[in-house]
Amino acid sequence: MSDLDAIVAELRAHRRRFDAFCRSLTEDELERPVPQSTWLVRDFIAHLATIDVPVAEMFRAVRAGDEAGLRTPDGNRFDVDDWNEKQVQERRGKTVEELLSEARTQRASLERELLALTERDLSETIRFAGDAKRPPATIPLMVYLRGWCKHDPIHAADMLRALPERADSLRDWLEDPVVARYQQAMNPAS
Repeated sequence: MSDLDAIVAELRAHRRRFDAFCRSLTEDELERPVPQSTWLVRDFIAHLATIDVPVAEMFRAVRAGDEAGLRTPDGNRFDVDDWNEKQVQERRGKTVEELLSEARTQRASLERELLALTERDLSETIRFAGDAKRPPATIPLMVYLRGWCKHDPIHAADMLRALPERADSLRDWLEDPVVARYQQAMNPAS
């Protein structure tokens, strides 16, 4: 199994578990505000239903030999925080099933772009423009992929800040060192 195949397999396994977790949530749990965040529990589902769009575009850009840092159509720096907030707000009225359906569609497109990457592409570096909590950085694409493929459990951990009574049921999933380091860096008080 190639590194890329392993990343896709891990992505799929995490998504299956994330979907099951989301479907188990009650309406009350979905509406809980997440401590250290401006989002509700449901908003993390909306985020994961939409973030594959710009990430797939980044993979396409790498394959095309274009700048791998995300840009807006007019060439300005892509502000991931603004984009995420807009996507989440637009989806506040959607059901979990609607969000998961959108996520399936976006993930299928992303996987096509991801699996089309060549060994040369995987040796490239990408420019992360930074966000509200992290500075800009240049990272090898393969290093990015190894961390990024844990995006679902990372945000399940975020959701659990509002759902502490559910933490034990996901503990084995969230004990991954990458997930733990991310949570520690992004939410130092947790």
